[in-house]
Amino acid sequence: MDLTFRNAREQDLGDLVRLLANDKLGKTREDTSSPINAAYLKAFQHINSDANNELIIAELAGEMVAMLQLTFIPYLTHIGSWRCLIEGVRVDSRYRGQGIGRSFFEWAIARAKGKGCSMVQLTSDKKRPNAIKFYEDLGFVASHEGFKLKLD
Repeated sequence: MDLTFRNAREQDLGDLVRLLANDKLGKTREDTSSPINAAYLKAFQHINSDANNELIIAELAGEMVAMLQLTFIPYLTHIGSWRCLIEGVRVDSRYRGQGIGRSFFEWAIARAKGKGCSMVQLTSDKKRPNAIKFYEDLGFVASHEGFKLKLD
């Protein structure tokens, strides 16, 4: 499989939002209206201007097939190490089960190592059992209990 990986560009936003909405949960929380919701552009600009954030696209034959966001976080714990947080992971539903997610994660983990991170972490919605199994198959361990507080 000849996947290529690149940083997302502003002109990718419409496709990125469609990809985020390309699953059962995403359909309920993303806005795919046109023109694109200005909040997505604002978020993209913040991500793109932050050296510790990367919004990455995986392409197959020039077509966007997956995305994820990497956030590099310095910590005092673990002897002042860096961690990489992986979020916003999506593989287009037409391409799931073909090894794209595994290849993308191998690339992302190598990217984190290259940036000096000692750990990669992520969260997954408990309503996504297939995603959780995928992460466990990659070697991720559910070692902590995660909490979120939604702010209105």
